[in-house]
Amino acid sequence: MTDTRRRVKVYTLNEDRQWDDRGTGHVSSGYVERLKGMSLLVRAESDGSLLLESKINPNTAYQKQQDTLIVWSEAENYDLALSFQEKAGCDEIWEKICQVQGKDPSVDITQDLVDESEEERFDDMSSPGLELPSCELSRLEEIAELVASSLPSPLRREKLALALENEGYIKKLLELFHVCEDLENIEGLHHLYEIIKGIFLLNRTALFEVMFSEECIMDVIGCLEYDPALSQPRKHREFLTKTAKFKEVIPISDPELKQKIHQTYRVQYIQDMVLPTPSVFEENMLSTLHSFIFFNKVEIVGMLQEDEKFLTDLFAQLTDEATDEEKRQELVNFLKEFCAFSQTLQPQNRDAFFKTLSNMGILPALEVILGMDDTQVRSAATDIFSYLVEYNPSMVREFVMQEAQQNDDVSKKLTEQKITSKDILLINLIIEHMICDTDPELGGAVQLMGLLRTLVDPENMLATANKTEKTEFLGFFYKHCMHVLTAPLLANTTEDKPSKDDFQTAQLLALVLELLTFCVEHHTYHIKNYIINKDILRRVLVLMASKHAFLALCALRFKRKIIGLKDEFYNRYIMKSFLFEPVVKAFLNNGSRYNLMNSAIIEMFEFIRVEDIKSLTAHVIENYWKALEDVDYVQTFKGLKLRFEQQRERQDNPKLDSMRSILRNHRYRRDARTLEDEEEMWFNADEDDIEDGEAVVSPSDKAKNDDDIMDPISKFMERKKLKESEEKEVLLKTNLSGRQSPSFKLSLSSGTKTNLTSQSSATNLPGSPGSPGSPGSPGSPGSVPKNTSQTAAITTKGGLVGLVDYPDDDEEDEEDEDKEDTLPLSKKAKFES
Repeated sequence: MTDTRRRVKVYTLNEDRQWDDRGTGHVSSGYVERLKGMSLLVRAESDGSLLLESKINPNTAYQKQQDTLIVWSEAENYDLALSFQEKAGCDEIWEKICQVQGKDPSVDITQDLVDESEEERFDDMSSPGLELPSCELSRLEEIAELVASSLPSPLRREKLALALENEGYIKKLLELFHVCEDLENIEGLHHLYEIIKGIFLLNRTALFEVMFSEECIMDVIGCLEYDPALSQPRKHREFLTKTAKFKEVIPISDPELKQKIHQTYRVQYIQDMVLPTPSVFEENMLSTLHSFIFFNKVEIVGMLQEDEKFLTDLFAQLTDEATDEEKRQELVNFLKEFCAFSQTLQPQNRDAFFKTLSNMGILPALEVILGMDDTQVRSAATDIFSYLVEYNPSMVREFVMQEAQQNDDVSKKLTEQKITSKDILLINLIIEHMICDTDPELGGAVQLMGLLRTLVDPENMLATANKTEKTEFLGFFYKHCMHVLTAPLLANTTEDKPSKDDFQTAQLLALVLELLTFCVEHHTYHIKNYIINKDILRRVLVLMASKHAFLALCALRFKRKIIGLKDEFYNRYIMKSFLFEPVVKAFLNNGSRYNLMNSAIIEMFEFIRVEDIKSLTAHVIENYWKALEDVDYVQTFKGLKLRFEQQRERQDNPKLDSMRSILRNHRYRRDARTLEDEEEMWFNADEDDIEDGEAVVSPSDKAKNDDDIMDPISKFMERKKLKESEEKEVLLKTNLSGRQSPSFKLSLSSGTKTNLTSQSSATNLPGSPGSPGSPGSPGSPGSVPKNTSQTAAITTKGGLVGLVDYPDDDEEDEEDEDKEDTLPLSKKAKFES
């Protein structure tokens, strides 16, 4: 397949200054012996003929425009352009050109390309250099005009810059500045403003070195105070000398470092406050100024990083209880700015920077700072923490897990310290600050919630042969931290409606719910175990009664995310606790209003109908049909009723030949009796002991011989005949009432040989796309235990459960699906007997 990245159109500029298309081809770069150098080659895509062969000359001015265009001149009046189909191809060729010319690929012009007339070019080439007027007060206007006229031409700019360097002209101009100020010569000061501004636009590092030296920089800033466009001069020097104060929180012994910090601050001030905002045409002319500041910051970070005594003193004073509040605030602000400077570093240098901070103990220091009462200090510490989390979340996770392990070791010796040790965990401090944010808009809480989300996101967790970060950290988080995160939710939902329903509390609970919803989506059964054991969904749905619509919608979104997993463990929990009741109440209370709440609730029921989640369909219709039957402006509820009736019809009229599919599949199906133990084991397991990725291996995976398989089938048929008349009564008792069972756990009567509980046999109707045992179910992403335990609830055929689905023709598949749908009710008869 042709590489479209290198596909280009070749253009040449004709005599009328119009671009002519010379053809389309593919560009490459390589050494051409005939031209004795690296060259650009373009071959036509039609016949492979050579459209362009151009040597990359070291002194040719190449210009990159609009990300996909490279323009340059070859000889006089022969301009060329390559127009690329894709930006990536343009970037590759641009890097080759810059490599040959020894330029940084980040520049857009390699040699400052500007159009010039032939006469101007001839004049410039013939003249040996630019002669500057003598630096006198009477000639300031002439100097200003010379500078302004030189800016459009790259050659004249070059010559002007060389003249300014060689003659020490800038220092002479600054001496004139003092004379003009003493004489209050406003006209001369205006000319000096234009001259100094023009020198900035020459974009020369050598000139900046002179202008930003200790002896010159304040005079340069003084010249820029006298903008002719302003009626009164600015007072930049007064601000820098009197208002802006340099605070040395830790004494800096290196004078070079101190001077570099002063210089960088002042140059940054010139860029941000003194120089006028550059026009579109002037923007590239200040690129060297940006680079000057950038490299200064890199030098400062490097020099501070190498000064071990400085960093040691910094962290010692930060964590010392004797340090007064004002001093600590200055130290934290310095550390925050230090981290901000590090963002300018290259990736490898940034790695070394954060590694140094980690070795110096930045995380324990942050833990101490975050525990203090000063809100400004805590805010700065939060910003520093965010730099660390964004850079390397694994480093933070490793620290908090080691800290928890140390606390656990201590608590084994001193039990009374157990609570205290949990309270001081760094991650719990972050959660507490999020919960206790006093800002009415919860700006800090939103920031902290984002950091927590990054920390618990499995996508950025590492997995190696001997260590799974996801398993370890999630186990730690659910054991030590989740109760802190859910505390405000549980405290506010003890009754049928929220105990506190003010705006700030509602915002906070919405943030907590957003994080919990993220966990439902990404943490598989860690969060499932927590939700079911702590009855979290019932508490969340109390918030459906909130007067704040956004909070009620957050609660609904949480439930919708759970239902979207199509996980039968969740479904049984929802049915047993009748957790559709708050949703139906909210729907009815909303009345006929056509709003987001109305649409979201209808969408949830529509999802159940479309995905044919049989257990939830039956539960909703049997318990809430009377409340919903009059809703006729959408067909969702009538569609659910139809689905339910179809299910009942299949159960009431089982087909006799359904046994064929059971017999056909017996050689690769497991006896469902053995799966009950797995469900029981999963549900009874302590939430702290279950880790993502652990597989529950059942002894039931042994092959069954034909006699073992036929025995439960024959018993099944006998009981079916005896109990067929009682099917409807069994359905009412066992299908969805749920109130009779005090536990969420699956249990069996010892006298029965069937292995589905009354609850699971009634609720886990086979054939639904969301059935947890379905091989492609999206409800069980990436969790082995969940899939294993759920297998107990999958499609059943005479006590046998399918592990492999052999391909058959479409007719047989449809037939088998119908036959499978007839069995669960009959199994209920077997259970009842």
